[in-house]
Amino acid sequence: MTSIRIRSAGSADPALIDDLVAANRILYDQGVVDAFGHISARHDKDPNRYLLSRSMAPALVTAADIMEFDLDSNPVDAHGRTTYLERFIHGEIYKIRPDVKAVVHSHSLGVLPFANTAIRLRPMNHMAGFLGSGPPVFEIRDTAGPESDMLIRNGGLGQALAKVLGSNHVLLMRGHGSVAAGQSIRHVVFRAIYTEVNARTAAEALKLGKPIFLNAREAAAAMKTNDAQIDRPWSLWKQQATRT
Repeated sequence: MTSIRIRSAGSADPALIDDLVAANRILYDQGVVDAFGHISARHDKDPNRYLLSRSMAPALVTAADIMEFDLDSNPVDAHGRTTYLERFIHGEIYKIRPDVKAVVHSHSLGVLPFANTAIRLRPMNHMAGFLGSGPPVFEIRDTAGPESDMLIRNGGLGQALAKVLGSNHVLLMRGHGSVAAGQSIRHVVFRAIYTEVNARTAAEALKLGKPIFLNAREAAAAMKTNDAQIDRPWSLWKQQATRT
């Protein structure tokens, strides 16, 4: 594809690139993404740029595949590489959420039933305190009408999705999947993984009877505790996902 001429923010911190590559592998290893799904990070040199792989299966991403985009999701220099159709999810969230430094979009199977039913996805345990009182659900028909392919394939749809996300950390997408946002790559990977874990746990609990969920204060306290020790699970997940 032909890229629009945009000034680059320069080379990103190699540690940031390393984390982004590892995150792609981790999300696949943990069953959050398969051949589809993607994770981005805000550029460390310029908040108006973000980093995202070229269009490919996450488990295969290397540092050479990472591309730079502006917040309108134009590639700075595509070099003929194909970009993800739904990159607009990332750019539009970064526009309205300066606190967000990383975004994950996935189609994880445990989450989909909660995106497609009236059952709210609420935190079942302390690891998922970031879910708060339950993430909102984005209904694409409200913006695209009744005949879309369900994909966030332009800035207008991305903007509508970002508005529904609001100040939440997770958003569900009816008939599609979910989005997680975080203050770092490591935090957003944690949230994407435990959104899936929590969804599976909640589904099992609903079979048994009426689940007891975390209340708002419990959820907030749990999130604060977990956010402070994010490197612990990250180290394990990275080792598992990158072993040869």
